[in-house]
Amino acid sequence: MMQTVDIPALRAYLSDLQQRIVARMEALDGQSFSSDSWQRSHTDSAATALQGDGLTRILENGNVFERAGIGFSHVTGPALPASATAKRPELAGRQFEALGVSLVFHPRNPYVPTVHMNVRCFIARQEGAPDVFWFGGGMDLTPYYAHEDDARHFHTICKQALAPFGPEKYPRFKAWCDEYFYLKHRNEPRGIGGIFFDDFQQGGFDQSFALMRAVGDAFIEAYSPIVQRRQNTPYTERERHFQAYRRGRYVEFNLVYDRGTLFGLQSGGRTESILLSMPPLVRWQYDWHPEPGSPEAQLYSDFLRAREWV
Repeated sequence: MMQTVDIPALRAYLSDLQQRIVARMEALDGQSFSSDSWQRSHTDSAATALQGDGLTRILENGNVFERAGIGFSHVTGPALPASATAKRPELAGRQFEALGVSLVFHPRNPYVPTVHMNVRCFIARQEGAPDVFWFGGGMDLTPYYAHEDDARHFHTICKQALAPFGPEKYPRFKAWCDEYFYLKHRNEPRGIGGIFFDDFQQGGFDQSFALMRAVGDAFIEAYSPIVQRRQNTPYTERERHFQAYRRGRYVEFNLVYDRGTLFGLQSGGRTESILLSMPPLVRWQYDWHPEPGSPEAQLYSDFLRAREWV
C-alpha cells in the first residue's frame, strides 16, 4: 500500500527544527534573531498563484554571526518550475506542495566556517494519479582558514547521522555533495563538502522522513563545536579580506547553480527569504592568486579538493 504524506507531521518537525537551531545559535552569539512571518495567497501573485506561509529568522551584525538566516516555508503552486523537473520531466505541469527549512550562517571571524543546511519535502499532484513525493537536503561546510579537526568532526557527525539507514548512505551522499557544490566555471569546490541528497523516497514516506529528520537533527552537533573552538581566534584585516574574497564564490554558486535558489525565484517565492543566504560583505579581485606557502594557499591545496575525511 502506498504511504500517504503526513503534512502536519512534516510541518511540526520543520518548525521545531528551526526553533531549536535558532535557540542554539542565539546562545552562541548572545544576540537574538528577529522574526519575519509571511503569508501569500493567489491574489498576491497572479502570475504564479503561489500560496503558503513561512517564517524567516534573521540575525545581522551579531557578536559571532555577521549574518545568519534560517527560513521555514510551506507553499503550494499550480505547476512545478523547470528547476524541479529538469531530471523528472514526467512531473512537468503538476501542482506541487513544498515544505522545508534552509539556513546559511556567515560568521564574522574568518576562522569560523560558513555553513549551509537544508531539509525539504516536495509533493507533486495530478488529478487521477497518485501523489509523488520526494525528500532532499544536506549540509556543507565552507571554511576560509581550514582545520583538519573541524573537517573531520563535521563529516563524522554527518556519517553517524546516516549510519542507521545503511553503510552506503554516507559515501553516496558525500560524493553527491562534492559533485553538487562545485563551481564548474572556477574548477573548484565551494568548500569541504558534507552530505547532499535529492529525489529521495527510498523505503516509503516513513523511512524517508526519518532520514530527513536524522540529517536535520545532526546539524547543531556538527556545527556548534566548530564555532565554539574558533570564534575567539585573533585575526587581522588580511584574513577579513580573504574571507570577503572567498564569499564571492558563495554568491556565484548560489546565483548560478543552486537548485533551491532557482526554484524559489522561478516559483515566485518571497525574494528576501530566498536570498537570505547572501553574505553581508563580499569582494571580487581580478585574477587574484594566494601567496605560495601562505595559509590562504593551503586552503586551495589541502582542502578545496575531494578528500575522504573519515
